[in-house]
Formats: sequence, structure tokens, C-alpha cells
Amino acid sequence: MAHLAPLKIGDMPKPLPLRKLIGPSFIILGVGLGSGELILWPYLASNFGLGIAWAAVLGITFQFFINMEIQRYTLVTGESIFVGMTRKYGSWTPYWFIVTTLVPWMWPGITAAAAKLIASGLGIPYSGVIGAVLLLLMGGLFSLGKVVYKTQEQIQKAIILIGVPFVFIITLFFAKPTDWQALASGLIGRGEGYNFIPAALPFATFLAAFAYAGAGGNLNLAQSLYAKEKGYGMGKFSGRITNILAGKKEDVVLEGTTFKATKQNVAYFRVWWRRINIEHAIVFWITGAFTMLMLSLLAYSTVFGIKGVETSINFVIVEAGAIGAQTLPALGTFFLCMSAVMLFGTQFSVLGSNARIMSENLVTSSPARFPVSRIPKYFFSFLWLQIIAGVIIFAAGFTEPLTLVVIGAVLNAISMFIYSGLVIWLNSTELKSQMRPGLLRVLIVSFAFVFYGAFSIFTIIKNLPF
Repeated sequence: MAHLAPLKIGDMPKPLPLRKLIGPSFIILGVGLGSGELILWPYLASNFGLGIAWAAVLGITFQFFINMEIQRYTLVTGESIFVGMTRKYGSWTPYWFIVTTLVPWMWPGITAAAAKLIASGLGIPYSGVIGAVLLLLMGGLFSLGKVVYKTQEQIQKAIILIGVPFVFIITLFFAKPTDWQALASGLIGRGEGYNFIPAALPFATFLAAFAYAGAGGNLNLAQSLYAKEKGYGMGKFSGRITNILAGKKEDVVLEGTTFKATKQNVAYFRVWWRRINIEHAIVFWITGAFTMLMLSLLAYSTVFGIKGVETSINFVIVEAGAIGAQTLPALGTFFLCMSAVMLFGTQFSVLGSNARIMSENLVTSSPARFPVSRIPKYFFSFLWLQIIAGVIIFAAGFTEPLTLVVIGAVLNAISMFIYSGLVIWLNSTELKSQMRPGLLRVLIVSFAFVFYGAFSIFTIIKNLPF
């Protein structure tokens, strides 16, 4: 693109130790905890059993490989995947990513779910007012943090390091040997009276859960931005977004810096690549799959077949009641509160990631009109745009959590179908041969592209009004 400067040439920095690379995957795991992990997959397990567990593992596996390709481009070039796709595919891509980020994610289903759980825990009537207050609180937290990336990372680390062990311990207490057997069977697609997909399962809900087996939608692309701000590889030469009120200003660079394929640079790249694969595999892939399976198993063990779990987020409330009845009432209340906190943390990071995506693409669309130096201001403008949109949706009477989550997830699955193909083609054609994805990774991401596409088209056709 004419308005984007060519990549500069430098040397690949010396790889950092693994312990210093941990961070970006906590954010992307956190944005998945409250959608797929806590809502959709346990909801499906409480209604249809554990025979669909295979799809949760397959979904997060797809996202692992897609995310790594997203990070590959930034590791090599030091610029975001959005800039790379604008270079490759043209000036329409920034506008596409702004629209496909704002529209699917403006539906505040995760916030609505958190608000409903808080209302239940406090014993007060649920209303959209609670959800609106939560959205405003999230905006306030972002406005207080000095560095946006650090604010998200610290909050998500705290939630995950407390929430995941708690879920595991409580699942060990409730799950019976037959429940573990049902989970093992579900991992190979064997359910109770069905194989792979139960006949009564709504395809829109299944596609939504599959898309949210991990982060989902354009949120996966934000991994490129956080890899850059964490200083992965050539991302060391980019700046971070700071708070326009409290943060110390850093120079944010739009165009990146790559390197010549010398022996040392390629060797450094391979060490970086191996270590960030390990970081993402441990934090996102393994921890994410484990959490989804444990929460689904817990839902199955406590509320499967019980009346009242057929609709909405009620299954979590019923689940908390069952936990309290079989142990201590306080433990059931704590589970409800922990679930609400996880949902809050998810929506918090969703807002931040989306604002980061949209501000990056706004600048990419026309650096002359939208200078990169103003990207922190664009970030907070998009952040509050999402919050205001969510408040308006609540005020308009859209307060049903599951409906809002499914609407957003189906739209996000369609977006994932499109960009997974764009990303793998970009890396396979624009990067130097030593840094390109291997055949296995190309095949896996291509299969994900076909899978998302087929299910998206089938879901659209199945829900047509004629």
C-alpha cells in the first residue's frame, strides 16, 4: 500500500527467557473464560451431556494454531497482522476489521451474564441497569491504569490463577467415576444416545460454542498486538499504548522492522518461535482446554437433567445451588461470585482488545488523516464507544444473556472463517522461506478455515426465514 512505509531492516533481538515471555496468552485466555468456557460449553453439557466435549478441544486446538500464525507475522516483522494484511490485500481490510470487531462484540452478553449472577448472589432483581453499571466500571478501570497492556495482563493473571484451581478442586469433589467416563467418551464423540452432535442441538448455539472455544472472532487477531507490545522478536522496536491521562507517553510505531535471513537471525528466530509456542501452548491451549472440560464436567455432575437449565444463564445459578446444598451454602455463593468475576474479567479484556484492534485499523486505514501518535486517544474513544453501545442495548430491553452471547458468537465465527484463510496465505507468501509455516500448520489452519466456513454457511441457511 502506498500510504504504508516499507519494512525497515534490522537484526533479530536475542531471545528472552521463557519466564519473561509469559503474559499475552493470559489476556487471550481471559477473553475466552467468560464466553465459551464458563457459559456456552457448560450450558451444552448441562443440557446435552458430555458427548460434545470433542468439539471444545478441537475448537481451542484450531485457535492455538491460528493464534500462532498471527504471532508469527509479528515476530518476523515487528508490525501487527492488520498492517500486514493491509499491505497484502488492500485498503478495504482496516474498515472490514473495524466493522467485524464492533458489530459482533457490541452485544453485551457476557456483561449481562455477570450482572445476572451478581443479582442472584445479592438476592436482588436482575435488570439491565446492573449490566450498564458494570460496563461503566470497566471503563473506569482502563482509565486508571498507566499502560493498557499491563492493566489487562495483571487483572487476567489474578483471575485465572485463582479461578482455575478453584474450578479443578470443586470438580474433583463432585465428579463421580461415571462422570469421568462420560467425559472420556465425549472426547471421542460418544454421547448418551448420539455420536458427535445430538439431533436436538441448535446449530447456531453449537457454532457459537465452537467459535468461543478459546477467544473467538477478531479477538484472536489481538494476539498480534500484545505480542508486539510484549516485545516478542522484532516487536521490540514498537511502543505501547499508555493512558492519555496518567501514563508516560511512548512512541507507537505502525510499520515494522524485519531482518535479513542471516545464520544468526534465523537461529534467533527459531528460539523465539519455540519459546512463544511453549508459552501459548501452556497458558492458552492446555489451560484453556482443561478449564473448559472441568467446567463442563462440573455442570454435568451437578445439574445435568435438572429442570431449569434449559435456557439462559440459569444453569450457573442452579449449579451454585447444587454445590451449596451438597457442601456449604457459602461455597455455592463463592462459586457464583467467582463465576461473576470471571465474566467481568472476560468482558473487561474484550473491551480493551477490541478498542486496540479498532484503533490500530483506524490508523492503518490512513496514517495521514489518523496519525499513529494519536492512537491512545483513538483507543479510549473506541473503548467508550463500545461501553455506550452496550448501555444503549441494555436500555433498549435486550437483557437476555444467552441470546446476546449467541448472536455475537455466530457473527464472530463468520469473521474467523474469513481471516483464518487470509492469515495463512499471508504468512505462506510474504515471509521469507525460513520463517514460513510448515505443511502441517498450513493444513491445520486450512482445515479450520473450511470447518468455520461450512458451519457458518449451514447455520445461516438453517436460520433463513424462508
